[in-house]
Amino acid sequence: AVISNGTAVLGLGNIGPLAAKPVMEGKCMLFKTFAGLDAFDIEVAETDTEAFVRAVRAIAPTFGGINLEDIKAPECFEIEARLRQELDIPVMHDDQHGTAIITSAALLNGAKLAGKELDRMRVVVNGAGAAAIACARLFLSLGIRRENLVLCDSRGVVTTYRDDLNPAKRELATSRRISTLTEAVAGADVFLGVSKADTLTPEMLRSMASNPIVMALANPDPEIAYEKAVVSRPDIIFATGRSDYPNQVNNVLGFPYIFRGALDVRATEINDAMKLAATRAIAALAQQPVPAAVLQAYRLQRLEFGRSYLIPKPLDPRLLATVAPAVARAAMESGVARRPVTDWEAYAEELRNRVEPTK
Repeated sequence: AVISNGTAVLGLGNIGPLAAKPVMEGKCMLFKTFAGLDAFDIEVAETDTEAFVRAVRAIAPTFGGINLEDIKAPECFEIEARLRQELDIPVMHDDQHGTAIITSAALLNGAKLAGKELDRMRVVVNGAGAAAIACARLFLSLGIRRENLVLCDSRGVVTTYRDDLNPAKRELATSRRISTLTEAVAGADVFLGVSKADTLTPEMLRSMASNPIVMALANPDPEIAYEKAVVSRPDIIFATGRSDYPNQVNNVLGFPYIFRGALDVRATEINDAMKLAATRAIAALAQQPVPAAVLQAYRLQRLEFGRSYLIPKPLDPRLLATVAPAVARAAMESGVARRPVTDWEAYAEELRNRVEPTK
């Protein structure tokens, strides 16, 4: 099930459950198209956390898994945590973890292209909502050092000296004596924007370290325009949330296949090991030769791993048979699979034959 209360719809904000319905219906279509999963949209007219959890828990026996969608922070953190604890099926808030997985795949490949080690990279995350917090947490799991990560919100740098922080922000607060985004990005290797348009200026970008990795995900207009970014820093490794620029960070690279893998082994949850496995599988796929079907789908003559091709294209048919088995294997190895895969070749072949996204 794709379940939402419509309190945080991308680009639209708190529009309510009825107005959010077309978005949820579209999400269900993506599950079916890319992973062959039948999904139902459920819109809940409830903003109270306890009441929302109670409603979802009551209908959970109907479904094999639950994709939480477009629920505002900080309520989304408690809602997901409660449902994960109380249910024995996979529950994932895609706005958090889907975004985190795709940005983390881009981070892995960006670091490889920049010739940098994760444990030495300085990272700035601008935005402190659901997606930003989840991205920061997964970056730390990948190897970014806690002292090298700075989170910023609408009031500036999230520091331990502030007294207005919710628990999620407090967890990631820095003890550095800085207060502005300008100070935070100076010398940084990575900028992740999950905020609003035009928050990263060309001057800020020029102050970053060599080969800066910039993921400007605000929609429809990113934190810095693509044209400004590449002029300001010719050495930039740049990604956005838009399909009309290179390196689109699109959650469809993850959620259909993560749930496919989890459901195929009857996993009781989607845990950190499964998220990391998905991240690494997506990153590794971008480094492989691109098949003709993908080139044809995007009307390209050539596409190879590099600054303009950091993560796979959404219409890459290899994603299903790459990401789902990685997630399924991680579920088995971490002890949450109830129906283990015994023949991996047969499973991969079944996935390849199940659906052809490029057609």
